[in-house]
Amino acid sequence: MTKSERNSVNREDWLRETLVALRESGVGGVKIVSIARRMELTSGSFYWHFKNLQDLLDAVLDHWEHALTDHIIQDAVNCTGSPIDRIYQLMEQVIVEGAAEVDSAISVWSKSDEQVKAIFERTVKRRFEFATWMFSQAGFGEAEAKVRGRMMVAYLMGESASGLKADPDWKETLKSHWSFLVSRTGEASWLNQANMK
Repeated sequence: MTKSERNSVNREDWLRETLVALRESGVGGVKIVSIARRMELTSGSFYWHFKNLQDLLDAVLDHWEHALTDHIIQDAVNCTGSPIDRIYQLMEQVIVEGAAEVDSAISVWSKSDEQVKAIFERTVKRRFEFATWMFSQAGFGEAEAKVRGRMMVAYLMGESASGLKADPDWKETLKSHWSFLVSRTGEASWLNQANMK
């Protein structure tokens, strides 16, 4: 590794490129040499930041769980707008920052690795719980807040995988879906139908 390589990239650069590789090719596509090539670096640059491939994979999971989940939750907690504004802020931030774009790849990875499965389930559970809290704060009852919260989380994971942000009108699409999630139109009949199932 040259001195210029060591000074030009940092740990976060490697994590970002690894997330791209993970999203595009799954965990099997996460290779030190191929990622270094994508970054136009020698593989020696990698070892300045990580001990080995497993160290990188562990760091990716930690980054996904904390940097791509915890900070968005904290930003939502700190929102000074109304409870429904908080819900929109979180939804928009997830799309803008691509915070859920790698979710599907990690979900697939979790099927073959117990450690990853535990982290995936813990992180998604935390998202569901926080989403439920947000809808509770918006005035929905416990059962409905839980359902709407799960719908929101699942929606964001799905739209992130489908590339919503590439659509020029993605903000209008997001706002229409947010409006549906926070709407109280037909609330009583909707709840009665849900409770009958």
